[in-house]
Formats: sequence, C-alpha cells, structure tokens
Amino acid sequence: MENQDQVHVFATWKVKQGEIDKVLDLLKTVRKESLRESGNLFYKIHQSNTDSNTLILFEGYISDTAVEAHRNTAHFQDLVIGKIVPLLEKREIVLTTPLN
Repeated sequence: MENQDQVHVFATWKVKQGEIDKVLDLLKTVRKESLRESGNLFYKIHQSNTDSNTLILFEGYISDTAVEAHRNTAHFQDLVIGKIVPLLEKREIVLTTPLN
C-alpha cells in the first residue's frame, strides 16, 4: 500500500469534567473494534500531560474509503457518536496524509 493513499486521523477530544474515566472505558472497546477493521492500520489513544481531560486519538487507515467505512461501523455510531460525543466539551478532527 502506497503511503500517499493512507489517511492518518488526529482527533482531539476535550472531555467534560468528571467524565474522563467513562470515556476511556468506552474507548477501550472502540479501539478493539476499530483494530479489527480491514482498513485500519493502527489506533492509538493519547492523554495530555498537562490536562488529563484532553485526549488525542491517532488513527491510521489505508484510504479515504476505509475512514468512511470506520465512521459507518456500529461501534463508531453507537459508542463514539451515541455515548462519547455527549460527554465531550469539544471535538476536533484533522485528516492528514503522511509525508515521507
């Protein structure tokens, strides 16, 4: 797979006060299910060193189509959109192309 087809996703989530444990617990399942997707390359969860309520997800997919497929999965719709997003103050997503 050529690198220029890959899409890397950086999602920054600011979690509402008191909800970080619940979000991290839900994310374990989202990560496990996402890694099973045929188009997923990796799914990494990072927590800010200066603000424990800020999470950065670093995800890799083989193509735009794989990102779209990810967003249409049951685990994304049910857990991310249905359960996690209501627990967030802010959510920013940047789709990138890795450069060599």
